[in-house]
Amino acid sequence: MRVLLAVAFVVLAALMLAQLHGAPDPVAEEQALPKIAPAPGFALTSQDGAPVKLSDYRGKVVAVTFIFTLCGDTCPVLTPMMSFVQDQLGADFGKKIAFVSITVDPERDTPEVLKDYAQAFGANLAGWAFLTGAPEAIREVTRGYGVFAAKNANGGVDHTFLTSIIDQRGILRVQYLGVRFDPEEFRHDLLSLLKE
Repeated sequence: MRVLLAVAFVVLAALMLAQLHGAPDPVAEEQALPKIAPAPGFALTSQDGAPVKLSDYRGKVVAVTFIFTLCGDTCPVLTPMMSFVQDQLGADFGKKIAFVSITVDPERDTPEVLKDYAQAFGANLAGWAFLTGAPEAIREVTRGYGVFAAKNANGGVDHTFLTSIIDQRGILRVQYLGVRFDPEEFRHDLLSLLKE
């Protein structure tokens, strides 16, 4: 009986060692982000009054979000969170990773207003563009990204909070709904696309 127990223990130990050394660890294996679709293009105006197109970012990983400067609830949560992640990205930010915040209130968010907003939140404008444009152009880009935006009775703008990550080839890879997503997961997803 003892011999059978000893043999069973040796076999079990050998199987466990084989599992540890031979089988891939599912946690360690990196899951590639899905490829959703080509990201909708845009041609808008930056906080400096310069023309900006999505194609200008080819070769970089880009996070696109939608804000407006008079927002009193969720935009002041999303923008500082992105500013925090910007600081965590170090030298990759601006060179390999860019952020784009597009206003959903183009009538009030002029380039000058957007520049003041960006500076108030510590945005590094070497890698982060705040964009505006004609109302029709903004409507087209919000629709393209699946964002609802409409003026409300108080003069504000009700809109969907959606942050999209686009890879270096211009493919939409992930979208975060809301503002309470994990900044570390966001940073990790940005960096994971640099390795592809």
